[in-house]
Amino acid sequence: MQFVYPAFLWALAALAIPIIIHLFYFRRFRKVLFTNVRFLREVKEERSSRQRLRNLLVLAMRLLAVAFMVFAFAQPFIPVSESVKAGRNAVSVFVDNSFSMGALSQDVPLLEKAKERAREIVKAYSVEDRFQVLTNDFEGRHQRLLGQEEALALIDEIKPSPATRLLSTVVARQRQALSSGGDEVQKAYLISDFQQNIADLGVWQDSALDLSLVPLQAVQERNVAIDTAWFEAPVPLLNQNNTLLVRIRNYTSEDLDNVRLALRYEGQTKPEGVLTIPAGGEVIDTVNINVQRPGLQTAELTITDYPVQFDDSYFFSFRVNEKIPVLAISDGEPNRYLSAALRGLRVFESTFSGSQAIDYARLNSYQLIVLDGLADVSSGLAAELKNYVEQGGNVLVFPGQNANISGYRSFLSGMGANELEAFEKQERTVGYLNGEEFVFRDVFLNRNDNLRLPTTQGNFRMSRFGGRGEEQLLRYRDGSTYLGKYRRGEGHLYLCAAPLDESLNNLTQNAEVFVPMLYRMSISAGRSRPIAYTIGRDEVIASEQTVKNAEQVFKLKGQGGEFIPEQRSVGAQLLLSVGAQIPQAGFYDLFLTPEEALDNFAFNYDRRESELTYLRPSELSERVGELAHLINTENDAAITTEIEEQSQGIVLWRWCIMLVLLFLAVETLLLRFWKE
Repeated sequence: MQFVYPAFLWALAALAIPIIIHLFYFRRFRKVLFTNVRFLREVKEERSSRQRLRNLLVLAMRLLAVAFMVFAFAQPFIPVSESVKAGRNAVSVFVDNSFSMGALSQDVPLLEKAKERAREIVKAYSVEDRFQVLTNDFEGRHQRLLGQEEALALIDEIKPSPATRLLSTVVARQRQALSSGGDEVQKAYLISDFQQNIADLGVWQDSALDLSLVPLQAVQERNVAIDTAWFEAPVPLLNQNNTLLVRIRNYTSEDLDNVRLALRYEGQTKPEGVLTIPAGGEVIDTVNINVQRPGLQTAELTITDYPVQFDDSYFFSFRVNEKIPVLAISDGEPNRYLSAALRGLRVFESTFSGSQAIDYARLNSYQLIVLDGLADVSSGLAAELKNYVEQGGNVLVFPGQNANISGYRSFLSGMGANELEAFEKQERTVGYLNGEEFVFRDVFLNRNDNLRLPTTQGNFRMSRFGGRGEEQLLRYRDGSTYLGKYRRGEGHLYLCAAPLDESLNNLTQNAEVFVPMLYRMSISAGRSRPIAYTIGRDEVIASEQTVKNAEQVFKLKGQGGEFIPEQRSVGAQLLLSVGAQIPQAGFYDLFLTPEEALDNFAFNYDRRESELTYLRPSELSERVGELAHLINTENDAAITTEIEEQSQGIVLWRWCIMLVLLFLAVETLLLRFWKE
């Protein structure tokens, strides 16, 4: 047996008080006259023995009452394991408030069960102990040690949260808070459904921190979720059917054949069909969105599912430009056919610039940059183009006939492309068009041998480095590259082996190839931002807004309220750090003044919580080992006792109080009914 507060045992010295009272208590006897004193000695001896026995019993009851009162304050307990320690406790209780805790446990959500268990844990300890109440939100107030009443009040305030944390991260935060208190005994409790995707705890080996796991599980593991969505084309276009791909996952163990998908766009909700999803599988469906106006667009995909509903909606936003900005750079007058193609199509917003008059600050505003017959690529232009492509831009290169080979080699090697070699003036014909690549895919509905492919009167030989990642879009009949594609960062470099001069290359005269090629290259921009962000994961988002001065303060406003994010300008992008300031899924407008939305962002809840696959108690026990305690919550009535025994051993102070009352009652009975 051990004591929580052994210092109270010094109070056993109070046992001397009833002893002193009994030793120095002299009772005044009343005189009685007897006519015959023959029996006086016998009567006196008999009454004296009974009186002595009575007084000894009363003394014993008083001594026992005082002793067990002292024991009650010292709080004795019998350890059920070697891990039970004496001293003041610092207790951390983690309540998993992620969306998966919205699943039902019998008739109430798991989160309500978790809050009830947390209250029972706190109440199982003494009012002198200190407590940390921790949730997935990791708020500042959750990092302090509180009193018992404050901890109970904090538990009552817990609400569902989109945040999710790995349990190893949670335990690290608990250990940090408990170690700051300096208490002798440190205990941590994890109350969760212990989903497999967050339960990353290994075998528990920290003997300094007592870890207890309180698993809660739903009655039915059922959930269907919209996992993600993306446009088939890199850039959505105006007045066209833009195909949106939607992935829907079935997390149940049975086939589902009545999943209804709907799209809300431009204030109207349109059903998109009924899906059949196999057990544990997924389906990718298509939704067509016809954009009738340029600018910012917002839309929402929905399905119907119960009881876990946080992942039944998917918000997304995108921008559709009225025209595609294209920059053509040349040494002199631009190629007339290139100029006619860019200026003749209303879809393009073309800009022509000389090689000595380039506005480098505006390069990132173009979706395609065409180098038309430059004799050389300066180191400054090469560096700017490299940065432009890495950030998602597209560059199409037509070298000049008298190109500086060494300058082009330096530029192309820096871009990770094959390099120009000697110029050969001979007639050659393109014999292959890659119809599987995005630039030419689905362009020619009835492509056949009658399609007229380019011919050249002269071209540069290209090096053939296997590690450059070249993808041939057009090639000569001998297998050498005519037009190659290279991916660099988020963007693309397109390199033609022949100059654009019509005397050497008739590509510009093949409108059926040249015009769709320019169009597809311009919309293949890799820099298009995501159509949706994930709360808790995407803490930094980018906008193409320009910061004109340091005093400008951008704000975000949406379903979760209005706030000022941390902002910084990098190149032509505005980076916004939202951190944990997005509490609710939906649309958030970026603005300087409330009257005008400059940009729009869509945020969705993290789908990591969608997979309702839990670790069973047996699996959990095997994973964490014997040093961590697993508390069985099936018997609600015994939970407090079990927690007390796990944390404090078999508590005996209640029995001490009961014995004190018993001894006092016996003393009262002796004094009242045992007459002299």
